[in-house]
Amino acid sequence: MAEQPATPTDLAQWQALTQLRNQLAATSMRDLFAQDSERASRYLIEAAGLALDFSRNRLTDEILDALMALSDACGLDQRRTALFAGEIVNPTENRPALHTALRQPADQDVRVDGKNIIPEIHQTLERMDRLVSAVHSGSHSGYTGKAFTDLVSIGIGGSFLGPKLVVEALKPYWQGNIRCHFVANIDGTNITETLSELDPETTVFLVQSKSFRTQETLENSQVARQWFVDNGATDAAVSAHFLAVTANVAEATRFGINRDNIFPMWDWVGGRYSLWSAIGLPIALTLGMDHFRALLNGAHAMDCHFRDQPGDRNLPIVMAMLSVWYNNFWGAESHAVLPYDEYLKHLPEHLQQLDMESNGKRVTQNGRAVDYQTGPVLWGGVGANGQHAYHQLIHQGTRLIPADFIIPLLSHNPVAHHHATLFANCLSQARAMMAGKTRAEAEQELIEDGVDAATAENLAPHKAIPGNQPSNILMMDKLTPETLGALIALYEHRTFVQSVIWNLDCFDQWGVELGKQIGNEILPRLLNDGTSRQRR
Repeated sequence: MAEQPATPTDLAQWQALTQLRNQLAATSMRDLFAQDSERASRYLIEAAGLALDFSRNRLTDEILDALMALSDACGLDQRRTALFAGEIVNPTENRPALHTALRQPADQDVRVDGKNIIPEIHQTLERMDRLVSAVHSGSHSGYTGKAFTDLVSIGIGGSFLGPKLVVEALKPYWQGNIRCHFVANIDGTNITETLSELDPETTVFLVQSKSFRTQETLENSQVARQWFVDNGATDAAVSAHFLAVTANVAEATRFGINRDNIFPMWDWVGGRYSLWSAIGLPIALTLGMDHFRALLNGAHAMDCHFRDQPGDRNLPIVMAMLSVWYNNFWGAESHAVLPYDEYLKHLPEHLQQLDMESNGKRVTQNGRAVDYQTGPVLWGGVGANGQHAYHQLIHQGTRLIPADFIIPLLSHNPVAHHHATLFANCLSQARAMMAGKTRAEAEQELIEDGVDAATAENLAPHKAIPGNQPSNILMMDKLTPETLGALIALYEHRTFVQSVIWNLDCFDQWGVELGKQIGNEILPRLLNDGTSRQRR
């Protein structure tokens, strides 16, 4: 793999972008649209069922070319090839990162340590298919012979956020009468409230932990097991009601889970990239395997687009380089994700882990401290709710906050004029962020509304909106398993491209590990103190 420069700030391409930023500083996006009647159509890319309108950005053709030149200078082509080929792209753990292999067709060849991993991936998919069919048909039932009605998925981080997003986002595609519940938090309220609504005879549990020792997951699983036994089941019945996704088969069988119900986790897939694997069992059990495979197909379509298309016509690369542009050259410190679809309400949560756990780093791949800003704070929420809350900060606050608007053209629930109103809100917010309202326009508007000149002059500064806030609009015909798969894969690749520019290892998370380490030191002291107080 090609050697990357120690710091991108030393590159001539970085310096060129600094100059271009200074040249553009006095030009608004209003001006850019006025100067270019074809801007909206030219800054539009379509791929894998998604369309990206990136015309509302502080961007010219010259800047777009310069951003692509920076990506070339940072070795993006070589790093992208290495990612798909299974080379070591996670150097601190000496691992490849092959989430893309999880959605490859069965006839492909992707090797880890000389072994083609595609057959094992598809064998696991077939096992998942058999399990889903058995649960949906009732042939795999509870210990009293009753069909399962509820699934409790117990995991945390990537074993929780990704599957939860997909299950909730694709509710119109649910099949098999399985209700899915997610337990992640170690707060006892989470597991207690979840179990209080369930019947042990018709509940199946899925324990998701690579080590089968993740503290939160293991403790919640033990509570679930005890609840199951305390409510009339025998220890032997655990094998029918508990499934696992783990690399620690011995520990899972010791827990009481049948080997046939244990699915693999591989070192070459990080947690936040793992929903495409057996970690996606909650998705498959809730939606059915056909829809799970459609999700994989959508992601694979985005993989092919990312792998094959030139940078300036490549959705993940364009979005990533725009993020770098604002983060490193304009001082933006956060990025808003604003899905205008109720089914996508959990998307910002998943993307927070994907982006901030991946690129929340302060040293380069070779261990040198960075001299530039890395991962931004990613946040957001479902539209149009945010318009009555935090959009105010974007419109009239003092911070530069780039935003991604995401909306399907068609709704799964067409009610009256709701979707047209929603779409109008989405477009109007993007336009307002871009164009704003000048003080003179605000003053004239007040006068036209009958306000006297003196009052209008006093009120106008409060009603003026600076505008020039950049945004992207991501559209799809409809939210389906395919388009959702493409959308999630788009953000995965966007995250990777950013890490290449910043020369980061986006596949490790040592800051997370430190918290676990310290927690394991503190917990025994708290438990001992509690025991002592009880004795007194």
